[in-house]
Amino acid sequence: MKPIVAIVGRPNVGKSTLFNRVTRTKDALVDDFPGVTRDRHYGDATWNDVEFTLVDTGGFTEGGDFADEIRYQVHQAIGDADVILLLLDGKAGISPFDSDILGYLRSVDKPVFFAVNKIDGAEQEINLADFYQLGLQTLYPLSAEHRYGLSDLMDDMAAVLSPLGKQPAEDLADEMIRLAVVGRPNVGKSSLINRILGQDRLLVSDIPGTTRDAIDSVCTFEGKSYLLVDTAGIRRKGKVTRKLEKFSIIKALRSLERCDVALIVMDASEGITDQDISIAGYAYDRGCGCIMLLNKWDLVEKDGKTVKTYYNRLRDQAKFLNFAPAMTISALTGQRVAKTFKLVDEVYDQYVKRIATGQLNRIMEKAIEKNTPSLHRGQRIKFYYAAQISTRPPTIVCFVNYPQAVHFSYKRYLLNQLREECGLDKTPIRMIFRQREGRSARRNKK
Repeated sequence: MKPIVAIVGRPNVGKSTLFNRVTRTKDALVDDFPGVTRDRHYGDATWNDVEFTLVDTGGFTEGGDFADEIRYQVHQAIGDADVILLLLDGKAGISPFDSDILGYLRSVDKPVFFAVNKIDGAEQEINLADFYQLGLQTLYPLSAEHRYGLSDLMDDMAAVLSPLGKQPAEDLADEMIRLAVVGRPNVGKSSLINRILGQDRLLVSDIPGTTRDAIDSVCTFEGKSYLLVDTAGIRRKGKVTRKLEKFSIIKALRSLERCDVALIVMDASEGITDQDISIAGYAYDRGCGCIMLLNKWDLVEKDGKTVKTYYNRLRDQAKFLNFAPAMTISALTGQRVAKTFKLVDEVYDQYVKRIATGQLNRIMEKAIEKNTPSLHRGQRIKFYYAAQISTRPPTIVCFVNYPQAVHFSYKRYLLNQLREECGLDKTPIRMIFRQREGRSARRNKK
């Protein structure tokens, strides 16, 4: 699971600028497949080969009395993070808010970095003097806009983050299939878990947004243990107006980071919405196995073609998840809920499957012989060999002479051949094309 870094600070201190600089984005993150949007308050980043999730908490109002609402929001952000970055304003100087949040951070048992932004060069570092009055030992002069001091800050932060990203999972959870239950507010996520557990383990309400925190529950079905994670409903960006709900989205995404299979719950009585597909995209982006559950099926008026119509609509709107199984259920009546576990087991078995290198290369050779790739600048694209480098999900590296020239449609063809030959029809597969090192690779570069 990627560690989380939360940027905190008062308004106009430059948090969003720093966020965009580190994540190498502007106002939004763009994915390689359609139908997926992300809120600009969180994003994945990499520094010195260390991967982490960066959170721009934003929107804290300034005030000397440190109002209760602000205090709660700050506590939520800091409680979720592994590392905290407090951003201070080198032009405006110290504010009452800075002193108040510093008082709280001194009681937090987590790494905290203090950066003074809007320091555009060495001659302006004299502005740090005022902040040393706060009793801080290490201050990082920084210009998020011009990158001044950024490397020093991020190098030190990456050194702290590196071991956090390698922490082993708890032994108990590691023995179970981990399921994240995700979906829009009020689609029946908590009701589904309560039905599975056979008790009111979670709060269930008709008011959207009832669940605020991710809650883990353990259940046993036919002698097998599963870890269920309930998450806050993910709203569309335009409707996420409360800071608390933004933190809930971060928790939902964090749950996806540590799960094996995502149960994507949709409200069949309302139809399939764009936000349902966006949430499915979050799970896809994080490499989760996916099962799409059309809940509240008892409320849908049905005829002989209703199920097929829903499935076709789902496949059409979420083409990037054409491998993910779908099923109609009713958490209220229990209809087909037990069958979910059979699907989970099937998806998980494929999710952790390893293909022998010899078998993998025979499949690739057969596929290439049946349908050769197109020419690249008059040269034939050659596939030398392939190897599976990891599971969860199965990840394949193919060494070729022109990695960037492999068309996405040909990649899709190879994936489909792999799914058919290896029985991997229900799991995501990652396929990476790399340049083969050696004399031939140097010749191709010329």
